[in-house]
Amino acid sequence: MPQSLSLVLLHIVFSTKNRKPVLTPAIERELHPYLASIFNACRCQALEVGGADDHVHILSSLTRTITIADLLETVKKSSSKWIKTKGPEFHWFHWQDGYGAFSIGRSGEAALRRYIMSQREHHKRRSFQDEYRELLKMYNVDYDERYVWD
Repeated sequence: MPQSLSLVLLHIVFSTKNRKPVLTPAIERELHPYLASIFNACRCQALEVGGADDHVHILSSLTRTITIADLLETVKKSSSKWIKTKGPEFHWFHWQDGYGAFSIGRSGEAALRRYIMSQREHHKRRSFQDEYRELLKMYNVDYDERYVWD
């Protein structure tokens, strides 16, 4: 084939360092569009961005010219610098070192969008840590609990 084409959709999840609950609705109103703009600048369309006080979920496409690791390094580094400009209460801000990135098919896109949009409601009943463990099981990812959290 003379042309390279791809469609890869990802469910990306990462939290604040030590899961500090600082991503209030007020900062989210700016943060979520800012995260989307970084994805878009990397030629990876952010299709949905949501989260709760201590983490974010992103449904994104992945262009064929960037790795997941490079994309998330750019996103986390740029957004961390941006958040630190939002006031003295954010001068210490960091994202966790790791992330979860899970492939999904088109058939799962609508359900994932609904799930991401309902994060605040969802986390009235479940912690991020419990949710993340459930995601790892659902996506069938082997993990060692000692190395998941920071």
